[in-house]
Amino acid sequence: MPPDTAMTDAKRTLRAVARTAQRAAHAAAGRGAGERLGENFRRAITPAANAVASGYWPMEGEMDPRALMADLAARGHPLGLPVVQGRGKPLLFRAWRKGDAMVPGSLGIPAPGPDAAVLTPSLLLVPLLAFDREGFRLGHGAGYYDMTLAGLRAAGPVLAVGIAYAGQEVARVPREAHDQPLDWVVTEGEAIRIGAKA
Repeated sequence: MPPDTAMTDAKRTLRAVARTAQRAAHAAAGRGAGERLGENFRRAITPAANAVASGYWPMEGEMDPRALMADLAARGHPLGLPVVQGRGKPLLFRAWRKGDAMVPGSLGIPAPGPDAAVLTPSLLLVPLLAFDREGFRLGHGAGYYDMTLAGLRAAGPVLAVGIAYAGQEVARVPREAHDQPLDWVVTEGEAIRIGAKA
């Protein structure tokens, strides 16, 4: 099936706007944004006991989930970090604990080394550039999280939680049939349950 050039253009345009909005939101949120996000998560979401959680190592400007990851680990949830296997392949998740040695991964982002155990998460903390209240997110364009979520959801229950600054919200994210919606979006201001009645 040929690519939808109008959709590709719409996503490209929104990515450029969203990167600027993300930088502004990062600057405006100030210190402690990650802690406030963690508090909103804890008040709203109760993961299944011993659920394996995947976090991410934040790139410049992204909401930092590491305080939340530390809290999940303290509550007994094994943690993994994503590893890019290559274009067109889903993410692999390798076990990680604070203090573990890391190696440069895709785009130079630190990742667990090849000796770290492979995990299958049922709770994913998902980074994003933009989100809407219907649970759709705009990523960087490689499709790794959509592919990964589709595979995990086909195998069993998965809770996908977008992690963002409030300033990254948009009215509507352009979406295609393969785009996987989130179950929640949590920001430093609130936790948004997707599909919840107002």
